[in-house]
Order: sequence, then C-alpha cells, then structure tokens
Amino acid sequence: MRAVLQRVSFADVKINNEIKGKCNKGFLVLLGIKQGDSEKEVDFLSAKIANLRVFSDENDKMNLSLLNIEGEALVISNFTLYADCSHGRRPNFLNAEKPDKANSLYEYFCEKLKAEGVKSVEKGEFGGDMQVSLLNDGPVTIILDTEEIMK
Repeated sequence: MRAVLQRVSFADVKINNEIKGKCNKGFLVLLGIKQGDSEKEVDFLSAKIANLRVFSDENDKMNLSLLNIEGEALVISNFTLYADCSHGRRPNFLNAEKPDKANSLYEYFCEKLKAEGVKSVEKGEFGGDMQVSLLNDGPVTIILDTEEIMK
C-alpha cells in the first residue's frame, strides 16, 4: 500500500464541478492499494499517518502530528501509484488491486483514520473522474510504502 501525503492548508475534490470532499489544515492523502494488501497494511498505515509529526510547533519545528493539531484529511483512491513504467512508454497497472477489494480497503482506511482520532476524514469517489485542488503547505510531500516501512 502506498500513500502520498501532502501537507495542505486546504484541499478539495470535485466531480462534475461539484465538491465531493474537502479538508482544511491537514493531509491530502493519495492512496494506492496493491494486490495482496490487507487490513494489516491499512491498520499500520492509518496509525502512521495520524501520528506522523510533520506539522510545525511553536518553535517552527516539525514536531506535531495530525492528531496534535486536530487536522483533517481528504483521502483520494489512486491506483496509478502502482504504475509500472519499466517497459515501453505506456504504464501498466497490473500490480494495483482489483476494484472490489481495493474499494473495500479504501473505505476501511478512511474508517481507520477516523478511529485513530482524525477530526474529519472526507474522500473522493472510488474510480471516479475527479479534479483535486490543494494549497500545499511547505511544501511538505511524503511518500509512505508499507513494503518499505513495515519491514
């Protein structure tokens, strides 16, 4: 499972020009689910994201978590995080989980972020054609991959 976190002042997702989800100060999370991922990866990753200390404290040090700042999250499912571009010029997405299982894990991930204590968790539309806007704060962009961090 992969997550691209962007620390944001604001983010939203629109479908057909209507806002589907939004967040204020917190994270925009692009979530990719790989074949073979399970609730184990979701549990680990949701706890990691909720507690990752990348928000500034009173001394301007990245020392506070999403929970500490009572931040919000906008979670967007993004199978293209598992694009394989190693051959030719057209990526394949064979490593991405099948839609039914991926959607189930995506929904579970959003619920786990809430259970971890994240104040507000909103989302896009799984498999939808979405337009995502954000005001990146920092910029701070972090990539988490459970294959690397769960070793």
